[in-house]
Amino acid sequence: MKTRSTLHRRTHNRLVALALAGAALGALAHGDVTPQAVDTTALPRLGEGWRDENPFRQNEAAIKIGTSAYNQNCARCHGLEAISGGIAPDLRKLDNDCATTQDSSRKAACVKENDEYFLTTVRHGRTRNGAVYMPPFEGTFDQEAIWAIKSYLETRRDKPL
Repeated sequence: MKTRSTLHRRTHNRLVALALAGAALGALAHGDVTPQAVDTTALPRLGEGWRDENPFRQNEAAIKIGTSAYNQNCARCHGLEAISGGIAPDLRKLDNDCATTQDSSRKAACVKENDEYFLTTVRHGRTRNGAVYMPPFEGTFDQEAIWAIKSYLETRRDKPL
């Protein structure tokens, strides 16, 4: 006859095993979080210096490369098709401030400022109070890959320019 403490211990061990299995499945379901390489050989090389504006705006090859790069590296946090599920900012809204600006020179300055913000964020990541909200991708992505992703995101804008 089994004692009450033996039954309790077995039940406890089964619950712990189920919890660990659930955690392992959750980690597997999240997918590969290692940044995936982006093949940018179809794009012109931009050189060593970082551009402060997107040189691939409306470039179909860049948009195609950026779509794939986004889906492999950004969608897990920012959402499929750039529609956020709440984990990270909705990148369709990235240039919203510029869309309502009527003056063309102010709009151009706004777009440039947003390009600089995007580039800085992707290169250096975002941390707050020591917590990493977005990892840095400089050294993983070249600027061709970063601007290709931005070109894709520009096709997903919430408010067209």
